[in-house]
Amino acid sequence: MIGTFVLWEAACWGFGIREFVLPAPSAIWTATVSVWPTVLNHTLSTLTTVLLGFVASVVVSLPLAMLIAASPVISAAVYPLLVVTQSIPKVALAPILLVALGANELPRVIVTFLVAFFPLVVATVAGLLATPPELIELGRACRAGRVQELLRIRLPFAVPFVFGGLKVAAALSVVGAVVAEFVGADAGLGYLIQTSMAFFRSPLAFGAVVILALLGILLFQAVSLAERVFFPWSSGAQSGAPPVA
Repeated sequence: MIGTFVLWEAACWGFGIREFVLPAPSAIWTATVSVWPTVLNHTLSTLTTVLLGFVASVVVSLPLAMLIAASPVISAAVYPLLVVTQSIPKVALAPILLVALGANELPRVIVTFLVAFFPLVVATVAGLLATPPELIELGRACRAGRVQELLRIRLPFAVPFVFGGLKVAAALSVVGAVVAEFVGADAGLGYLIQTSMAFFRSPLAFGAVVILALLGILLFQAVSLAERVFFPWSSGAQSGAPPVA
């Protein structure tokens, strides 16, 4: 990473690339630091949208995935609707939500949620259905009901899949928030990128992009840390079954 930035800086200086086309890392740093309080406010606005959308995706996706895994009828009814929601470009949906719900935080959170929740649902369903048949038979031999089977056998086995989906959802939440801010917002890093490029302030726009990348990395690592802390056995759960409660 350091080498990439060094080559980037050298290329900008060596080839005389104009700043509004491709600013050097030093110019990006200078432009971002010079208006740091403003950048911080925009960062907090985007982070709020990202976290709200991410939390909403978790709250909706996990129960929905368990319903889909528990019932073929629900799966057949719901899965096509989920595919439809993902087939609609979020850039096209965002203006409609903005008009319907008003220029506030809610449309941005909904767009972020729509971008993030689908991979989490798919990963969780895959994990719940991937439980080895011998574990299911063992649970039924011990007179486990459908709910006990789901909560005490399938769900623990699906934890690595769930966290895989959470990592993807965390990264996509940043994408969803920026898409929503491009369409309608008066704050946020997406708004900052738009306004900066409108006045050819490319270094500041690139600085906002770097901060967005850092937000995605931090959220991804936060999910990974939560997995290691609360489910230390999950890293090996793909090759063997987790302890059954």
